[in-house]
Amino acid sequence: MEKNQEQGKDEWGEFLKTDSTSSLFRMKMVKHDIAGAGVTSPEILDAFMKVPREKFVLPGTKASVAYGNYPLPIGFGQTVSQPYIVAFMLEMLQCPPGSRILEIGTGSGYQTAILACMGMNVVTLELIPELASRARKTVLELYPDSGIRFIAADGYNGWLPAAPYDGIIVSASPPKVPEELEQQLSSSGGRLVLPAGSWSQRLLAITRCGSDFSMEESLPVRFVPLVRSERRQKGNL
Repeated sequence: MEKNQEQGKDEWGEFLKTDSTSSLFRMKMVKHDIAGAGVTSPEILDAFMKVPREKFVLPGTKASVAYGNYPLPIGFGQTVSQPYIVAFMLEMLQCPPGSRILEIGTGSGYQTAILACMGMNVVTLELIPELASRARKTVLELYPDSGIRFIAADGYNGWLPAAPYDGIIVSASPPKVPEELEQQLSSSGGRLVLPAGSWSQRLLAITRCGSDFSMEESLPVRFVPLVRSERRQKGNL
């Protein structure tokens, strides 16, 4: 354990020597707001160290604000989530590199880029076409060979064509857990992580083993609602 901690310190030291002001804020965010708050997965910490959050917020946002441990507006009434919460939910997901992941609520694409950096096989859904298009452009500039499927569609019922998934992560809160999402999990330990509830929300982790489902409750949170649309699904961008 001490060896891993020392290795992490060495990596942060090299980061300090070689990178920009934004990267220094990124290092501080990872060290204090994510690792310092209890997230321990090396893959998650490494991805947050590498992905430039400033590219996923509104133009003109100062680096000190882009790396603040709070949600930020990205337009269309949506936000990019607090970095710690993103990291915490990814750790709840418990998926190794190479897992097939369905992300519901692409938003700015920040979490999508984190998943790509972690080596996940990602399908990501976004209801708002303008956000989906912007996120696709930003993420693929960073990870052009990631193979991510960007889909402008209502994610409330998941995305059956690519199911089953090793993990499903939802970035908005339905009043209750959609049964369709549970059914699209792999029967061999697939995990669904999402906030659920209307006024009172909590993070939930649901695990599927065969036809059985188990649920764990975690932190109280406050996410934008997961909404449905009557518009026809558009499919791949």
